[in-house]
Amino acid sequence: MGNTRAEAAYLRSLAAFRTPTLDLLHGRYAPFVVATLSIVFTVDRPSVEISDAHAEVAEILDELRAAGYDEGDRTLPVGTAREICRYWVRVGWLVPQIDGDTEVYRLTAHAVGALEITGRTAGGRTRVSNSRVRTLLEAVERLSDHAETDPAVRMARLIQERDALDAEIARLELGQSEPVDDEQLLEEAENILHLARELPADFTRVAESIKAMQRDVVADLRRDVRPTGEVLREYLQRGQHVMQSTVEGRAFAGALRLIGDPERIDSLTEQLHTLLAQPFARLMDGEQRRELDAIGRRVELGVEEVLTAQRRASRVITGQVRTHDPIRDRQVDDLLRDVMSGLQAWTRSSSSDAPVEPLRSLPMADIGHLRQSVSDIRPPGAPAPLTASDEDAEFTDADTRAWGGPRYAELEAYVAGLGGEFDLGDAFQGADEEARRPVDLVGLLEIAHRNGMTEGDEVSVVEAVRPDGTTRRFAFGAVTARTAKEPDDD
Repeated sequence: MGNTRAEAAYLRSLAAFRTPTLDLLHGRYAPFVVATLSIVFTVDRPSVEISDAHAEVAEILDELRAAGYDEGDRTLPVGTAREICRYWVRVGWLVPQIDGDTEVYRLTAHAVGALEITGRTAGGRTRVSNSRVRTLLEAVERLSDHAETDPAVRMARLIQERDALDAEIARLELGQSEPVDDEQLLEEAENILHLARELPADFTRVAESIKAMQRDVVADLRRDVRPTGEVLREYLQRGQHVMQSTVEGRAFAGALRLIGDPERIDSLTEQLHTLLAQPFARLMDGEQRRELDAIGRRVELGVEEVLTAQRRASRVITGQVRTHDPIRDRQVDDLLRDVMSGLQAWTRSSSSDAPVEPLRSLPMADIGHLRQSVSDIRPPGAPAPLTASDEDAEFTDADTRAWGGPRYAELEAYVAGLGGEFDLGDAFQGADEEARRPVDLVGLLEIAHRNGMTEGDEVSVVEAVRPDGTTRRFAFGAVTARTAKEPDDD
């Protein structure tokens, strides 16, 4: 049993040291990697354009080499900044992405975790403080309360909390409250910084889990031999509910209910600014004050990173489903495989100077139209021709005609008798009631536009009468129209 336990523990340790996080910290150039990544990527700069990142890494290399840090055991990586960044991408510390029209680098969750471990180790002492122990005890108590199923026990706890709050309120009303010691406030601030340093890695881990789910879905879709119509609903549903498709996504969705409200973020930022103005903040060094002030920004950028990954995954999955045809791609793959096989067979049997007849196009099968039914052996015939009629259409119901389109013939005859020019609003108001429907106003505007019209600055208001006797008022820019179209100068 002892050997089995030791072997299991050793295998777990081996697996842990194979992760990019510990690989980064355990590598030969770990100090340079950590220092460079912490300089190039900051809280307010989570992504860096690739060309800018290469230039900044090259500048850092030149400064360190000029300072003598490339001698003896204190060696720096060889190669150009471009080659170094590409190696970091290959080992899983950086990830290239498309941001708009620009290609950028972002830190992976492994790199963020390594920077967080380094910052926590180099950030000073880690002590067992009142604030840290109280955070642990409150978390355990809250978990126990949520897991409790007996209503009487939960009610007793709530009553106890209410009594404690009432006692605290009574002390405040009597002026018996004593200010908290600055040393204790400093301990609580350090505990907050300790908790906040873990947030960037958590946010990045959620975003990467969503991206991994997206890649798995797209790969499964491309390997699927079923028609797209059969898998459409399944994959669209996963694209629409991408946040619920991973364990990290479900956990983040629960946290988002607390931190996703913009007002909550604004309140957090305001509280942090107030804390920095308190006397105990003078006990913190400059780096600690900057970290405390940047917590709100870290939370906001982390939420934005996860939501951006969610939107991108949904868009990619939906686009793949709508445009991808697995059967067609499988046929294309088979055809290209046959072409490559034929090319290899031809190169083995022909000389290097043999003439090559170019392939103008790939062969295409054309089978025409297949019969869809065998019930009638006679070929389908053309339908009987329509009978011509010289008579005009008759409207058996006058109301049907009244609810139709504009009466163009009556309107053109009416306009012809209005003289050279006329005001469109006055002309409409002066027409017969049958020609003053709303659609007739549209027809009158068409006739005016065809013949030529001039728009004025005033507003014309007309009253139209619908076939059922109800009226509608319309307002439009005043229009002066002509009764006939002006001839061209040509």
